Amino acid sequence: MSSAGKLIEGRLKHLESHLERENPVLLKTVQSFRKLDRVARSMGLLDPEDSYATQIPWWPLISVLGTFSAGKSTFINHYLGFKLQRTGNQAVDDRFSVICYSRENNAHSLPGVALDSDPRFPFYQMSDEIEHVAKGEGRRIDAYLQLKTCPSEQLRGKILIDSPGFDADAQRTSTLRITDHIIGLSDLVLVLFDARHPEPGAMKDTLDHLVSNTINRPDSGKFLYILNQIDATAREDNPEEVVAAWQRAMGDRGLTAGRFFTIYSPDQALPINDEALKERFERKRDADLEEIHSRMKEVEVERAYRIVGALEKTARDIEEKAVPELSTSLQLWKKRVIWGDGIVFGLVFLLLLYFSSELGYWQGFSFAPPWLESFTSSAWLLYGTLAVVVLVAYALHHLVRSITAKGIIRKLSGRAGALGIKGDLARAFKRNTRPWRTIFNKKPAGWGHFARKRLYQVTQDADGYIQILNDRFTNPSGDPETTEQQAKAID
Repeated sequence: MSSAGKLIEGRLKHLESHLERENPVLLKTVQSFRKLDRVARSMGLLDPEDSYATQIPWWPLISVLGTFSAGKSTFINHYLGFKLQRTGNQAVDDRFSVICYSRENNAHSLPGVALDSDPRFPFYQMSDEIEHVAKGEGRRIDAYLQLKTCPSEQLRGKILIDSPGFDADAQRTSTLRITDHIIGLSDLVLVLFDARHPEPGAMKDTLDHLVSNTINRPDSGKFLYILNQIDATAREDNPEEVVAAWQRAMGDRGLTAGRFFTIYSPDQALPINDEALKERFERKRDADLEEIHSRMKEVEVERAYRIVGALEKTARDIEEKAVPELSTSLQLWKKRVIWGDGIVFGLVFLLLLYFSSELGYWQGFSFAPPWLESFTSSAWLLYGTLAVVVLVAYALHHLVRSITAKGIIRKLSGRAGALGIKGDLARAFKRNTRPWRTIFNKKPAGWGHFARKRLYQVTQDADGYIQILNDRFTNPSGDPETTEQQAKAID
């Protein structure tokens, strides 16, 4: 079954209407995601009520991570120009806050279910993920997530995520699972550290999870490492040593290159009596804040490219990873079934041989039971017995198929994540084990010439979308007339 369910089709139409109003450049990509979905559903990689389009956030996503005392909320409030997040030296919020724009003048806080049930947001169906790592916690989604709205113009067209402090959370396993989820989805990740506690011991959890585990990622360029509240070091004899200690701690975790920032909030700055020192601190702060805010603004452009990139990557992953993995699994299954059939039918044959010998049905090498003549003279008895034998053999064969398939399904259950594939490989393999499919099929169910052609069309579409985006943001010739025509074509 390759058709979409009514629920997911309604969500995709709602997404299209949103894109038509706010980002028409990406409108056609939804149709390309539909093509991908049809291929994946026919192969069993996707549920009829699921879509690849709902597995990525369509708004630019910026996450702010770090320890509980790193000043994340203060940084966000200053960026928004709106006192939205509570601040303090201790942990003041133990939930992930998803912050988005609202036209209303007042800010609102909504429960986690608002995120868990809306595919447009980055935590869609996050309760299922939490349930996997902490049994029973999926029902307590409101204890992990909240949605906040704010009228700040800085938020228009993007989403911010404020995380709880790593070392302030009792629900650690679930929190790290959510953190890994948002890191994967984010266009920009700001990792904040507390300049008042820059030594490695105080930052161990953050360093281990947000530095050691991310430096080898292909998208490591989206991480900005920020030493916040640097004004607290102004009273030190050697403020530069604080920054040096922080950078050494980063280097110990393998991060020896990259852009480091040192900032503090202008709204809550500590007094610095030395005017020359104050001017130096403010100049460095303003330069770093300007660069950080510039990167935050650029995510609107980067998100469009990331969505098209995700479209092309998913299409290639199906053909280059999912299909070979399923084909290999089918060959392994065939081999195990043949061996299993050989063992089972061999044992049955030996048992029949033993009992017939014990009953004296053999005369030398001739099978001559006393009932053989009457048995062969009755056609209905002969054909009836043959039918029973065939049915028993068929049942034994399918029992072997089922048992051998279960082992392969268990192996495939975690393979999609290991291979970086979006989709359920175990579910796709099950589709190949249906009774009417022979074990000698080399191609996975749903895969063939038309599926390959459809994926090729998706990759061609993706190239076209990239060209449209390039035309929108670049003009190597510098021709103003060309730029104007490009803008009109896109609009």
